[in-house]
Amino acid sequence: MFCKASLLTVALALLASATPVTRETGIRIPIQKRSALTKADGTVDRDAVIRETHRRNLITIDRKMGLENYAEGAYIPPVAHVPASVQRRLEARQSEALTDQEGGEQWTGTISIGTPAQEFVIDFDTGSSDLWVASSSCSGCDASNYYTASDSSTSQEQSGTFDIEYGDGSEASGPIYTDDVSVAGVAVTSQTLSAVTSESGNLVGDVADGLMGMAFPALSQLEADPYFWTAISQGVVSSGEFGFYLAGSDSELYLGGSDSNLYSGDLEFHDVSSDSGFWQISGASIIINGETVASGFATIIDSGTTLMYGPTSAVGSLYENVSGSVSLGDGTYAFPCSDFPTVEVTWGGNTYDISNTFNLGETSNGECQAALGGEDLGLGNNVWLFGDTVMQNLYTVFSVDQNAVGFAPLA
Repeated sequence: MFCKASLLTVALALLASATPVTRETGIRIPIQKRSALTKADGTVDRDAVIRETHRRNLITIDRKMGLENYAEGAYIPPVAHVPASVQRRLEARQSEALTDQEGGEQWTGTISIGTPAQEFVIDFDTGSSDLWVASSSCSGCDASNYYTASDSSTSQEQSGTFDIEYGDGSEASGPIYTDDVSVAGVAVTSQTLSAVTSESGNLVGDVADGLMGMAFPALSQLEADPYFWTAISQGVVSSGEFGFYLAGSDSELYLGGSDSNLYSGDLEFHDVSSDSGFWQISGASIIINGETVASGFATIIDSGTTLMYGPTSAVGSLYENVSGSVSLGDGTYAFPCSDFPTVEVTWGGNTYDISNTFNLGETSNGECQAALGGEDLGLGNNVWLFGDTVMQNLYTVFSVDQNAVGFAPLA
């Protein structure tokens, strides 16, 4: 899969007992820096900037509530066909590398499952809702750590089978269990999870052994509460909120509230505008060089997606209104590197500058590629996808208590 590079750290600030007590400092967990979105010569690797799909989630939404009840224009996109050279990049959408100016990073942390504890490095993903890891009996898995249910005295096998479908047609499946799960001391019991026993592609391996979904229960294919919802119901966090601070170093996931040392001013909350299961909020705008070029659309805030995506026609119209933009084909765009624009986003309150992460770097033709692409992902005519390109520029809080997403400027 991807070559491994230097280790960074991520701090999980959290509460750790049935009678919650806030810790002043978090527990540091290694984060693995993965391969960059640039080639050795410093230009953008366009094969690495490929579409990230929510096809699996849309199938779940259609089954549970019907796509016609989710969003106008929502549909299940066909399986993607891409060159063999980029097949290895088409992993689980939940394990996309994050983008910064020096390369791609994947935000991972260590969790434990079972009694005695078995440790796993997983991705924290606000765009999905299930916990799964590689099983010790997985055929073809290339994980570093494997779950052995028989070694855990608290493991209980459940009926049914978990199945994961990805945009390139690859799949993974496995049995369903309940077991004790702990994230740096925030321990829950009888958490539903899957241990993947077969896969058709490189869905686990490298630095990640699996995934922890942090979206709403409505997206769960396990038909169970995600870990954080279980933590709320069992009273092991003092509030139903978690905050993300994504940076080149000292990144942090804060369970049970927000870390006020990492942002300035007050958090600005926006109500979740859909019951689909996504952290989806309305009223977004994009401002380029001081001019509003798109407004009034909904955004899914997804830590498991690297870049930004909007419907192909809407994104095309946006770039038509920006001087200097160049279409690179396949829904991607660029600007002259010497005159790359300033880019801001807002949901009607504070305005956040995302220029630093909006520039992906130089292409082979000498332009600099933009992080917003046009892709018809089936999410609806007015639903856009905002990943870590946005989240790396602001503190983001996901509030189950308020059914809202909050933002604040970084400190």
